[in-house]
Amino acid sequence: MSEKPGAPRGDEGSQSPESGGPGTEPVVWTGRATNRVQWLLAAAGAACMALGIELAVDSPWTSGLAPLVMSVVGCVAAGLLMLFGTLAFVQVAVRVDKDTLEIRCGHIGLPRTRIPLAHVIGADFAPRVTPRHWGGWGYRWRPEKGTAVIVRRGEGFVVRLGDGRSYTVTVDDAESAVRVIRDRLRLPGGHAASA
Repeated sequence: MSEKPGAPRGDEGSQSPESGGPGTEPVVWTGRATNRVQWLLAAAGAACMALGIELAVDSPWTSGLAPLVMSVVGCVAAGLLMLFGTLAFVQVAVRVDKDTLEIRCGHIGLPRTRIPLAHVIGADFAPRVTPRHWGGWGYRWRPEKGTAVIVRRGEGFVVRLGDGRSYTVTVDDAESAVRVIRDRLRLPGGHAASA
């Protein structure tokens, strides 16, 4: 059975998932966002690595060994940084269950952030989050704004924690995520936040 992102899952029973009645399991909300443009940067990283390997294996370099080693190491290092940086943030997956908000980046799920809902004091919908506001794509931190996982521009949500920190995440169907988090926390309906 395939599920749509953002769709709550759980038993189809008549009891609400929060009631904890017999035969019900907690509703889990999942959502994700992807950025296909970053695959181009990953391809550029792979090309840098291939160039470095080609230079190391079959190079007609005549200027000495040191420039060749520096070129090979530079190409491979740049390629690895580009590959990791783009593949780690080409997508974000968000999971909200009855106790935890989990944010996982990339195809291997790292970096991963787990926030107990007991630490969350508020959640707001952010209709327009852009990488420009955070200084680029990826896992970002700004002292005046908090932490963010930005994989594309568009809608997202902001959760505020009791210790004053906040997390902004770009994800499809962010309004549903906010609604589920607020339901878990028994918070009233929210307002749009500027991210």
